Amino acid sequence: MKNISNACASLAITFAALTLGEQNAVAQSKAQSVTQAEEPSIPAAQPIIFGEQFMLNSKIYGEPREVNVYVPNLPDWGKEYFDDPLPVLYLIDGGTDQDFFHIAGLAQLPLLNAERQPMIVVGIKTHNRRPEITFRAKDPRYIAEFAEWQTADGEEFRRHIENEVMPLIEGKFKTGRKAIMGESLAGLFVTEVFLRNPDMFDDYISVSPSLWWDNRFLAKNAGAFLNKHTASDRRLYLTMADEGGTMQTGLDELLSALTQQAPDGLQVKYVDRAKEDKHSTIYHHSARDAFSWLFGIKAEPYGEVPWYLTEGASPPASEN
Repeated sequence: MKNISNACASLAITFAALTLGEQNAVAQSKAQSVTQAEEPSIPAAQPIIFGEQFMLNSKIYGEPREVNVYVPNLPDWGKEYFDDPLPVLYLIDGGTDQDFFHIAGLAQLPLLNAERQPMIVVGIKTHNRRPEITFRAKDPRYIAEFAEWQTADGEEFRRHIENEVMPLIEGKFKTGRKAIMGESLAGLFVTEVFLRNPDMFDDYISVSPSLWWDNRFLAKNAGAFLNKHTASDRRLYLTMADEGGTMQTGLDELLSALTQQAPDGLQVKYVDRAKEDKHSTIYHHSARDAFSWLFGIKAEPYGEVPWYLTEGASPPASEN
C-alpha cells in the first residue's frame, strides 16, 4: 500500500507539473500573440538600383575588368533644361570599393538643385593600382626605391580606356563632352594623358596629382609636351591640398609651363587648397567645384522677396 501511495503521489506531482507547464505555454503564446499584434510586420527589403556594372573581358589585360556606370534618370522638367546628350565622366579608381559611389552621388545632385549639368559617370576600377596608372620610372633612385612598380605601364591602362571602355560606353549610351578625373596617383595619370594624348578627352580634372613621381618628369617636361598641342576648346582643372614638397613643386612647374605655353583655346583653373585641405580630405568638394566650373548652370533669380523673409514685415493688406 505504501508503494501504491508513493506512486499515486508521484503521478499527482507529475500531472501537476504538466498542467502548470501547459498553463505557462498558453500564457507565453498569448503574450507572443499580443506582442505580434502590437508590432507591425517588417516588409521585405528591396534593392536600390543605382547603376550598372560590366565585367569587361579585356584583351589588353587578358582578364575581366570592372566598369561601373551611373546614368541620370532625368525628371520631366529636366529633359528640356539639361544638355542632350549629357557629358560623360571617366573616373579613374572607379570601383565600387573606390570612388564610384561618392562621385556618382555628386553627379546625381543636379537632378535636385539644377546647379549644373548631370553627368554619366563611368567608374573604371584599378585592379593593381600603383603600377597600372604610373609610367615606368627612368631615374635610378626611383627604380631602386619603388622596385615593385617597375612593371608600371600607364600607357596600357590608357589603351584599355580608349580601345575597350570608351567603345563600350559610346555603343550603349548617348554621350556628349568627354571628361576624365582622378586624384593622387590617378591625378598623375590624368595629367599624363592631358600632356601626351590631349585629344583623347575634352575636359581634365586632376586633384592633388602625384607629380613628384620619377623626379617630377612630367612637370619638368610639360613645356615640351604643350608645344605639340593644337588649338582646341579643352579645359583643365587643377587643385592641390597642403602636401607641399615635390608635390607642390611639380604642380608649380606645370602651372608655369601652362602660363607660358598653353595652346590657343585651352582654359585652365587652379585652386590652391593648402590652407583648408589635406591629401585625405580634398577630393569630394573639389570634385563638386570642378563640375560646377565645367558644367555649371546659372541660378535662376529668386524674384520678389516674400514678406516672411523680411525682418519685421507683415503680409500685404488685403485689397478688399
